[in-house]
Amino acid sequence: MFWFAAVFLEWLQYECCRRRCKQSFYENITATPTRSYDVTSSDYNYDLWKRGLNILQSDSSCSVRKYLGNLLNARLFLLFFQLVVEFQYLRTQAVEPLATFLDFITYEYMIENVMLLLKGTLSGRDINELIAQCHPLGMFKESTMRSIPTFESSPRGYQDLYQTVLVDTPVGPYFSLFLQESAGRGEVSNVLEEVEIEIIKSSLIKYWIEDFANYVDSLGGATAEIMGDLLKVRADTNAINITLNSFGTPLNEPAMRASDRKRLYPALGHLYPAGTSMLGDVSDEDELGRVLDLFPQYSSVWNIHAAGGSDGKSIDDAFYERDVMQLELAFEGQMHYGAFYAYVKLKEQEIRNLVWISECILQQQKEEIHKFVPVFSFNAPWRAGSKKQGR
Repeated sequence: MFWFAAVFLEWLQYECCRRRCKQSFYENITATPTRSYDVTSSDYNYDLWKRGLNILQSDSSCSVRKYLGNLLNARLFLLFFQLVVEFQYLRTQAVEPLATFLDFITYEYMIENVMLLLKGTLSGRDINELIAQCHPLGMFKESTMRSIPTFESSPRGYQDLYQTVLVDTPVGPYFSLFLQESAGRGEVSNVLEEVEIEIIKSSLIKYWIEDFANYVDSLGGATAEIMGDLLKVRADTNAINITLNSFGTPLNEPAMRASDRKRLYPALGHLYPAGTSMLGDVSDEDELGRVLDLFPQYSSVWNIHAAGGSDGKSIDDAFYERDVMQLELAFEGQMHYGAFYAYVKLKEQEIRNLVWISECILQQQKEEIHKFVPVFSFNAPWRAGSKKQGR
C-alpha cells in the first residue's frame, strides 16, 4: 500500500529536505568577514547573511542595522513561506492514511494559533496583528480566525466560543476534553477564567500528542515504531518542561502538584508511567534532577541545565540537539511516515538557526553566532561519537 500511495511523496519530501543549509554554508556564514566564501551550492542563496556581517564590519550605525533587519526578516519570511508551500503541496497530493497523518502535524499549529488569539483577547490586541502572527500551517477560515477573539472574556463567553466556533475545527475535540476534565473537578463555572493560558495550551497539546500516538499506533509497521518513538520523546520533553517551568508558580503548590500539574503530563513516553508519577511529586530542581538521573536518555540533558550552561548551552539547546539527532535518524529508514514529520521539524530548526544568526548579526554579537544546532552536520556530537566508535 505504501508503494502505491506514498512512495512518490516520500521522494518529494527527501528532495525538499535536500535543499537545506549545508554544513559548508554554516561554516561560511559564521566565518570572519575577511574570509572568502562560496554560496553558489546553496539553493537558498544565503549570501545575504554574509553580506550583513561585511556591512556591519564597516558601518554599525542604527540606520544600517535597521536596514539589514528589514532585509533579514524578509529573507526569513521567504524561507518560512517555502516550508509552508512545500508542505501544502505534499498534503494536496497525499491520500489516506498519509493525508490524515499530515493533518495531525498541522493540529499542533492550530492549537498554537487558538491560544495566541485567546491570549490576545485578554490583552485587547488588534485582531489583524494577531492573525498576522499566526502560523500558516494552523490557519482556519478567515471568518473563524476573526470570530475567536470576539467572544466575551468570561467563562460563559469561552463556553460559547467552543460551542459555536471551535466545535467545527479539528482541535475542537481537544478543547472539549479540557472542558470536560475541568468540569469533572467541579470547576466548570470558571474553568477558563482562573486557569492560565499556558496551562490550557499544555492540556490541548497533551491531548494532541496522545491522539496522534494512537493514530500512529493504528498504522503499525515502521511508522508506528519510528514516529511512535518521536512522539514519546516529545511527550517526555513536555513533561520535563512543564515541571521545570512550574517552580515558583501556583502549579508547584502541594495541592496542585499531584492534581493540576500531573494532569498535564501526556500518558505516554519513556518516562511514563513511573517517571511521570515521580515528576508529580517533585518540588524543586534538585528533586527533578534526582528523578531524571534514573533515566539515562535525559540525565545528560539535565546535567547541562544543572551546570548553568557553562559550555554556552541551555537546556533548550540540549533538547534541540537530541531532537535533531532523532529526526535525522528518521531518514535512515524507508517506507514510513515519520520522515514527513521529521522533514517539517528539521526545516523549523533550520529557520530557528537562521533567526539566531540574524540576531547575532544585527546585535553585533559575532562571538555568539556559533551557538546553534545545525541540521545534518558531520560535526554533530552524536555523529562524531559514532565515528570514534567505528575506529
